[in-house]
Amino acid sequence: MAEQLIKICGLTTEETIDAAVEAGATHVGLVHFEPSPRHLSIEDAARMRVRVPKSVKVVLLTVNMDPKATAAALQEVQPDVLQLHGKETPEWLSLIKDNSELEVWKAVGVKDRTTLEKAAKYKDSAHRLLYDAAAGALPGGNGLALDWRLLLNHRHVLPWGLAGGLGPSNVADAIRYTGAPLVDASSGLESEPGKKDIGKIKAFCEAAREARAKAA
Repeated sequence: MAEQLIKICGLTTEETIDAAVEAGATHVGLVHFEPSPRHLSIEDAARMRVRVPKSVKVVLLTVNMDPKATAAALQEVQPDVLQLHGKETPEWLSLIKDNSELEVWKAVGVKDRTTLEKAAKYKDSAHRLLYDAAAGALPGGNGLALDWRLLLNHRHVLPWGLAGGLGPSNVADAIRYTGAPLVDASSGLESEPGKKDIGKIKAFCEAAREARAKAA
């Protein structure tokens, strides 16, 4: 049985990093995007990254960063994965993918089947597509749910993950309905914007793993 991949995104404290690792998250996300309530400076992201054991992958999330700033951030933080959450082009992703050992993920806001099909343009430039709800006030982390029906019978051209409004109460249904190999939660695990709830992190990870086990 394939392992259920679980990403807890937007972590900002050592306590919540530890909680995600202990709960069994396979990936932890650090957000470097100033408008977000989960924003970390590059210095803080690098400090958080050191906290994470090698068994868990660190994802650095950026939005429309220029190449020079991106290179500096990658050098300092040393993430395992770079998640691009803006309007980055396939050419920009290819530049990173071809010149580093990073996993490159592209988040795509899905509002209809057309946008889902258009995401195929990243098939040669990304390692994974992350399907999120269409952008609201922020590119992601708005707590908006993606319409899972759009993913039914979709032919995936890349490994993929599901985000958008996921939390402890609906992640099992999301996995059963879509078969998502990776689930990603942020705002659905918070007591208020930017503040993760340790109990919700644990409950989310448990529910995701149980759903995968039952689906096997």
